[in-house]
Amino acid sequence: EDAIDDCTTSSIDNNYDAAHAWDEGVAFWTGSLEGTDGSGSGKMIAALADKRCQNFGTCGAAGTATTGTAKVNVNFFALSAEARDYLYGGRCSRVRPVVTAVIKQMAVPLLQGTLRYAYKVPTRAAGSNTLFKENAEGAIFAHAVLPMIHKVSATAATTVYTNMKIGSFSPDKAAVKSAIESVLPGMGLTCADIGALREAATA
Repeated sequence: EDAIDDCTTSSIDNNYDAAHAWDEGVAFWTGSLEGTDGSGSGKMIAALADKRCQNFGTCGAAGTATTGTAKVNVNFFALSAEARDYLYGGRCSRVRPVVTAVIKQMAVPLLQGTLRYAYKVPTRAAGSNTLFKENAEGAIFAHAVLPMIHKVSATAATTVYTNMKIGSFSPDKAAVKSAIESVLPGMGLTCADIGALREAATA
C-alpha cells in the first residue's frame, strides 16, 4: 500500500521510494531470521507458509510437494519482482492487481492453520495445557482470515468463528472445512491452493 501511495508516473527517479517501500513489505513477509538464502529458522509469514506446506502438501513450485519452499513463497517472490519492475518503470496502475494477488497468497497459510487446528483441538485432553494452547492458535489463525471470509459469506464466517473462537474446545472440523471450501472461489483461491491436511498431529 505504501509503495502504491509513493508511486508516481512523472519521472523514474521519483519511484525509488516506492520500490523501497515494496522491499520493506518483502522484509516484513520474510523476517531477518531466514538468512540471505531462506535456510534459517524464521518467524514471519514466510516461515509459517513453509511449515503449513509440509502439512498440506503445497510445497515447491508446483505446490504438490511435502518439503521445501512453500508455493505461496515462490508465488510471493515472483509477484514481488513483478511489482518492483512496475514501480521502477512508473507503471503505477499495474501494482494494485499485484497487491491483490499477494493478499490471496497471504490468506493461504492462515486458512491452512485454521483447518489444521480445527482437526487438532478435538483430539486434545480436556483441561490440558495443550488444548488451551492449540485452541488459542486456531482462534488466532481464524480471526486473521475471518474478514476475508466474511466478505464472501457472512454465514461461512459465522461457522468458522463459532467453531474456532477462544473456548471452543470441540470444533466441528467438517463444518469448518465446508465453510472454508465454500468461500475459496470468492477469495480467488482453489482447493489445490490450500491442499489437503496430511497429518493433523505433525508440527
